[in-house]
Amino acid sequence: MISVGEVDALAVNAHAGQEDKIGVPYIEHVRAVAAGLAPFGDELVMAGLLHDILEDTDWTAERLRETGVPGRVVEIVEAVTNQPGMPYEEKIRLITADPAATLLKISDNAHNSHPDRVAKLPADKRERLAAKYRSARAALWPGAKRDDIKSIVCIVNPSLLTELNVHV
Repeated sequence: MISVGEVDALAVNAHAGQEDKIGVPYIEHVRAVAAGLAPFGDELVMAGLLHDILEDTDWTAERLRETGVPGRVVEIVEAVTNQPGMPYEEKIRLITADPAATLLKISDNAHNSHPDRVAKLPADKRERLAAKYRSARAALWPGAKRDDIKSIVCIVNPSLLTELNVHV
């Protein structure tokens, strides 16, 4: 069985040379998402490290399994992976059917919504993404325990605690 450290190394290699929307090495995003999932165990940390690997690299679910990534981790990654032609709202609805995928997507959303990251986006993109992420939280948060959401946002994006206190 592959370790968290080995999955981290796999993610580093898979995302080598990639940058996120604000020009930061992409591995920083997946590591931040994984950090938010640390309270929930290695399986979710691995899924956090790998959450974008299927849509942003040439890796496949089959190759992940062949490399020793646990099947459940691959299932969680597949659950949060964009599917061609599927509207984002439908994707979020499907994610909420899997509690582990829901927590992963909450961590991803929290990091993507972090004020330090959002501030570096052009105004039009910042506003569009802020609305998209708020809408996703409205669908995701009811699918998780309040304390679990709080654990994630305290690590990944404490600015969301105000929203959590108002809406959940």
